[in-house]
Amino acid sequence: MKQRRLRDLEVSAIGLGAMGMSAFYGSSDEDEAIRTIRRALELGVDFIDTAQLYGPLTNEMLVGRAIKGHRDEYVIATKFNYRMDDAVPGDMSTIGRQDGSAEHVRSSVHGSLQRLGTDYIDLYYQHRVDPEVPIEETVGALAELVAEGKIRHIGLSEAAPETIRRANAVHPVTAVQTEYSLWTRDPEAEVLPACRELGIGFVPYSPLGRGFLAGRFSSPDELDENDWRRSGPRFTGDNLEANLRLAGKVKEIAAEKDVTPAQLAIAWVLAQGEDLVPIPGTKRRTYLEQNAGAVDVELTADDLARIDAELPRAAGARYDEAGMRAVNR
Repeated sequence: MKQRRLRDLEVSAIGLGAMGMSAFYGSSDEDEAIRTIRRALELGVDFIDTAQLYGPLTNEMLVGRAIKGHRDEYVIATKFNYRMDDAVPGDMSTIGRQDGSAEHVRSSVHGSLQRLGTDYIDLYYQHRVDPEVPIEETVGALAELVAEGKIRHIGLSEAAPETIRRANAVHPVTAVQTEYSLWTRDPEAEVLPACRELGIGFVPYSPLGRGFLAGRFSSPDELDENDWRRSGPRFTGDNLEANLRLAGKVKEIAAEKDVTPAQLAIAWVLAQGEDLVPIPGTKRRTYLEQNAGAVDVELTADDLARIDAELPRAAGARYDEAGMRAVNR
């Protein structure tokens, strides 16, 4: 597996998003999830992404079980945001309010360390920026954790360019994580240029459009009843019809290159710069193996130009109104 650098953190050229193994995407199979995380290491995919919110809490526990005995061979990223003081594992209704305070940063990391079964976290993100707490306070507390060795690198998720600059002035930010893919190109305008200006690595999540660009499903009716995507703005109504045409074009170009749609979508993200490390998520070894093959897909300048010219824009927002208010701030 090829390697890339997020600032000064070396990781596999693609990572593995673990969210769907425990939350938001319907049913789960813990045994297969653990085998998938372990198979990732065999393939050289050592960069695993989780969060306290996933479950809640259960995804960190799952990752902890999967990496046991091989902790130092993985690069583990996790995230904090909501208060989890009274959270019941697996019950989203029990999470508390968002909190970016220094006190919460410190209490959060201890919970993550325990659930992951480790004494350090490679990359610790603020999952969403708390508008009620200055980013300087949040990053200042994270910097103290770096000094103490509890975390090794600081990250931000879905932060606005000015927030990124203010955070980086307190302590070097290693990575910014934001949704980015063939149908979500918003970061190209300001966020990605800001990261490059400051030497910060960029971690695109959902590079497969939550599985839609990979052809995993073509209608929300194919998904489990408790799958978040059933009500996602891009997967319903007229938006769905428009986006099926986009996914169809991805499938067409992929077939011409004799690769899977997922491989084409990931290869496109990889082609946007050596400072990008996408983290496609999957619950299954078969899809993981396909995704890992994307690092060997070569897209020519003509391929990239064709994709830009022929792919229609995505229809619909990537989250509902509440979700969109929480990003880019």
